[in-house]
Amino acid sequence: MSIQHFSISFVVDRSTDEVFNIIKEVRNWWAGLYNEQFEGKSDKKDDEFSFRAGNGAHYSRQRLTEIIPGKRLVWLVTESELNFLKNRSEWTGTKIIFDIAKNESQTVITFTHEGLNPEKECFNSCAPAWKQYLTGQLLSSLQ
Repeated sequence: MSIQHFSISFVVDRSTDEVFNIIKEVRNWWAGLYNEQFEGKSDKKDDEFSFRAGNGAHYSRQRLTEIIPGKRLVWLVTESELNFLKNRSEWTGTKIIFDIAKNESQTVITFTHEGLNPEKECFNSCAPAWKQYLTGQLLSSLQ
């Protein structure tokens, strides 16, 4: 049996380039729910940014490892400190992936947090949080 990483897809009425550019500006949508803080950049390959939320309950540093304009963004989590978990560095080494594809006049966005799966302690907390950010914050930015 293969491991199922957390993944969610949705469709928007925007071009693939518009979607790509909005996702790339991560601080504009991965914010607003839990008094988050960002430092760094997310524009070009090897850029790094850090994310803090929940009054210190969540810290992670991401490095942009793959960037294909209009198609794909991949961030490698290089550091993490999730204070609500036994293994506080559970996200370290995981990948946050956005695949973007044209489907007729719409764009399909597939988000995958590779390494976040039901076997991980964080899954029951992190999967719903990702859904909130993606279907709330990001989707609002795309409409």
